[in-house]
Formats: sequence, C-alpha cells, structure tokens
Amino acid sequence: MAKRHDVLEFAVLGILGNGPLHGYELRKQLTDVLGAFRALSYGSLYPCLRRLQTKGLIEDVTITPATESAAPPLSGRRARVVYAITGDGKELFAEWANQPGPEAWEDEGFAAHLAFFSRTEAKVRLRILEGRRSKLEERISTLRESLTRARERRDAYTLRLQEHGLDGVEREVRWLNELIDQERGDGR
Repeated sequence: MAKRHDVLEFAVLGILGNGPLHGYELRKQLTDVLGAFRALSYGSLYPCLRRLQTKGLIEDVTITPATESAAPPLSGRRARVVYAITGDGKELFAEWANQPGPEAWEDEGFAAHLAFFSRTEAKVRLRILEGRRSKLEERISTLRESLTRARERRDAYTLRLQEHGLDGVEREVRWLNELIDQERGDGR
C-alpha cells in the first residue's frame, strides 16, 4: 500500500510539472487536486518539499521583488522561495503515473493517480480503473457478508451506517464502469 507521504510527494511532483510555484500556491493547488476534505497542512507540505529537495527531485529558486515577474503572484515584499521540478523529478513522476499496481487501486493512491490521468498512458489508465473496480467488488462482497451476519446482532443505526457504506462503494463501482466504458471507447 502506498504511504500517505509518498502519495503527497507524487502529487507535488505532478503539480510542479505544470510550472514552478511557491508553497502557498502549491498547497492551494494540492487542495484543489486532492480534495478540499483532505487535510493538508503546511506541517506536512514543507517536510515533503524538503524530502523531495534532498532526493534531487525539486529545487528552489529564491525570488525577490526585482525578479518577481518570473514567479507566480503573491503579495508581500520579502524574498520568497519558489519550487520547481528537476529533470529527475519529471522522470520519476512519469514512471509513477504510468505504473499500474495494487498501490494505484487503494483509496489514497487511486485518488492521486486519477488526478493526473491526463499524463497517464491509455492502457495504464484502463488497468488502474479495472484494478480499482476489482478491489471495490471484493469490498462489496465483504460488506454484504458482514451485513448478513450482523443483522440480528446490530442495532438499527449501526446497520444503516453499514448499508450507507455499502451504497457508497456500489455507487463508485458504477462510476468506475462508466469510466472504463469511456476509456475503451476513446481507445478505438
């Protein structure tokens, strides 16, 4: 399973692949890409940026008011750091984006892969979607068995909560089926 900080690192590389950004704008775009309901603090972003710098995957460029036209807008007069992806970072991101496998089917990994599907090869996109669907179909089977066994032992509210969870997974499978059909149609 992909670790949460690994997923964040690849999301950062994916966003910086569009051009250099300062931390504030990077965090804003990460929230847009990964979802507003996923908490992303500066306390997780800046350690991630340091790890990526240490690995040589990103670099920072200090921008002063005199060279500000080269940087994304941000108010203030002090010098600031703008992060840019390196060639090694671009290569690693492309490798990750085009690598199907179990980590791409898990909740965290799937969301990040899906956010960057436009940079993923068609056959890999299809494999990731099919893998995710298979994973969720297993989850549906497990949830249904659990509901069947628990009907006599659970109170009505707990059962409703479990039914709600099952409904959400079934809805995602239907959505994945639509994406898979669309992906197969686009490839013809």
